[in-house]
Amino acid sequence: MKGKLSACNISIFLFLTLCLIGIHTSAQKIPPLKVKISVSPMVKDSFLKGGRLILHLKSEIQDRPGISIGVTPANWDPSSAFTIDTKNRNVMSRGLEELKGYTAEKYYCQVIYKQNPDDAGENVPGNLNSDVDSFEFPTNTEVALTLKNVIQPYKIVNNKFVKTVVIRSKYLSEFFGRARYLRASILLPSGYFDHPGKSYPICYRAAGLNGRYNQVNEVLNNKPFSDWWFSKAGPQIIYVFLDSRGPYGDTYQVDSDNNGPCGKALTEELIPEVEKLVHYNSKTNMRFLTGYSTGGWVALGLQIFYPDFFDGCWSYSPDPVDFEHFGLTNIYKDESIFYNRFGYLTPSDRTIYGDIKRTIKDRIEAENLGSKTGNYMLSGGQFGAYNAAWSPRGQDGLPSLLFDPFTGKIDHLIAKQWEKYDLKKVLEKNWAILGPRLQGKIWVWTGDMDRIYSNVATRFLKAFLDTTTNPKSDAKIIFTAMAGHMQEWSDKGVLTLIRERVDEKSK
Repeated sequence: MKGKLSACNISIFLFLTLCLIGIHTSAQKIPPLKVKISVSPMVKDSFLKGGRLILHLKSEIQDRPGISIGVTPANWDPSSAFTIDTKNRNVMSRGLEELKGYTAEKYYCQVIYKQNPDDAGENVPGNLNSDVDSFEFPTNTEVALTLKNVIQPYKIVNNKFVKTVVIRSKYLSEFFGRARYLRASILLPSGYFDHPGKSYPICYRAAGLNGRYNQVNEVLNNKPFSDWWFSKAGPQIIYVFLDSRGPYGDTYQVDSDNNGPCGKALTEELIPEVEKLVHYNSKTNMRFLTGYSTGGWVALGLQIFYPDFFDGCWSYSPDPVDFEHFGLTNIYKDESIFYNRFGYLTPSDRTIYGDIKRTIKDRIEAENLGSKTGNYMLSGGQFGAYNAAWSPRGQDGLPSLLFDPFTGKIDHLIAKQWEKYDLKKVLEKNWAILGPRLQGKIWVWTGDMDRIYSNVATRFLKAFLDTTTNPKSDAKIIFTAMAGHMQEWSDKGVLTLIRERVDEKSK
């Protein structure tokens, strides 16, 4: 009978009501956390207004996920403390639910102030941070931290066989209206000083996302590599470590509406300076490229955009080289980068066995939190870098967003403008011109269980190259079953391949 509830319906109603009460009560178990941030007098002269405060919390229980909190203080006067209050709607957070329902336990905490205008990264020179501290939650819900450290410039190892180049870029300085610098470190071969004036083959190495020129330190600190490099078996090749810093993150070393003429600065300013220093003779046609992950895209992209300037590239696990397969998204046709066409959340990261570790939505939420704009635009992360390198400049002078940072909806007008950086499309449209100039110059390796699904795009690049004629592409694109992202990358491995090419060309 209408208007009456059966006993079963009453039970369901009571159950749902209790569940809702439980959810509400559980939510109330998270006390608001307040963190008072002070600026030490020792670093006040280094403080720049308008930066992003990022607070990281980690439980002493190792398997508990970390917590991050971000906010951009408005007109912060460093002579006064600023309080991060998790109840404030301007404060963004991830993982706060981890505080729910636990008895008192120790959390380690550190705050970073992102302020470097020329580098969107977090733990980079010029930013401020506090010492790591700890507190018990929820016994203490008010914490005090002090920004007392300025992250210092990178130091390059002091070694006879290592040279450093730092130059003011005319092109980038004019673009930004302030001084911008280009950097590289150079590892010389073991026989370099035995043959003054000799022109050695030269290889430019692009690192993974936000890689810096100080990676020469890491390579030389690898004893097996170092022993090999300085032995008689070591390759007689000059190895140059590029630096990809930019105000929005990794520049991808390409000319860009937002990052400026980075490709032009690299090929017309930095590389000539490097090669003058080491006496490289460009007439030998032994100027090579290599890189992994983001650097894999850079190596392949530079070879395609400058087909005559570079003489061969070795690319490992490159970022997506085909934007119809941008991970698992077709940016030209799909409606959302967060959800696939079946309505499910789009994965971002996986294990080599296919277990999903993170979704695109999760990744963008993290980048939104790390950006002073509250969206991924200035995050310094992967998508912030993609967006700045390949999107047009907006009317506000900032990069136009490919997709909405909170819904994932793709702007197809912006996507259309990404086509000039879609390496497969560039080759498709220009094969008659590029094909002959790229013969013998492309080598790519990808694991078929790539962590960020970039192998899918590489598969479609290979499918196109396999159809080419006049000339038929001789690009070598290699896949390893069940291998993950960068799994077969090593400096020794790639330099051995390049030495084989040098020996072939020298015959």
